[in-house]
Amino acid sequence: MPDHNPQDKSDDAELYLTISEDFVQSPTHKQSSTTRSDFDGLLADQPLLLLEDLSKGNGGMSWPAGHALAKYLLRSKQSMLKKSSIVELGSGGGLVGLAIAVGCRPEKLVRITDQASMLALMQQNIGLNGLEGKVEASIYDWGAGNRPVNVPVPEVLLAADCVYFEPAFPLLLQTLEEMIGPNTVCYFCFKRRRRADMHFLKAAKKAFVVEEVEDDSDRATYARENIHL
Repeated sequence: MPDHNPQDKSDDAELYLTISEDFVQSPTHKQSSTTRSDFDGLLADQPLLLLEDLSKGNGGMSWPAGHALAKYLLRSKQSMLKKSSIVELGSGGGLVGLAIAVGCRPEKLVRITDQASMLALMQQNIGLNGLEGKVEASIYDWGAGNRPVNVPVPEVLLAADCVYFEPAFPLLLQTLEEMIGPNTVCYFCFKRRRRADMHFLKAAKKAFVVEEVEDDSDRATYARENIHL
């Protein structure tokens, strides 16, 4: 789930942003720009266009864990994803969900979600890739009872780099408990940055069956960056 952390995707107050930036080292803020990625040739026919904008915080850019998760799914899970209902949590600009929509062409609507501060960016990136009607962006604030009415429990749940701010861990676990049904598989990728991040994984193992992905040809590469899938 990267070199630095995704944004403290909070829309609530400047104080929360300041606290989160203390926990999460931000890159030097730069002007918004559009990147183009074919994920090592996996999207060679239609590379993903992604507008990155850090004006709202770290969620506005892509991170290595998102790329690791997207490449694994594009390489190994295309046929399964084509027929599955898919929801992404903490999407930021929508990197993973949009890459799946482009590369796997799911038969069902792909739903990407994040806090309100990311909604416009997600919608812009849907438009950049011509995915209107195939991908839908929604506001989803983590915590028990917060699942939007238009976001059903999916067959596949995606989350990249959602482990970055320890006070939010209980809210993320509550959200996972609501979104992971008896027929749901969650592909969860994150970078370990501090000891507390593994506390989250320990808590997750008490609530879910958790297995490390071992059949990824890139595993040795991203493992050197402390990225877990």
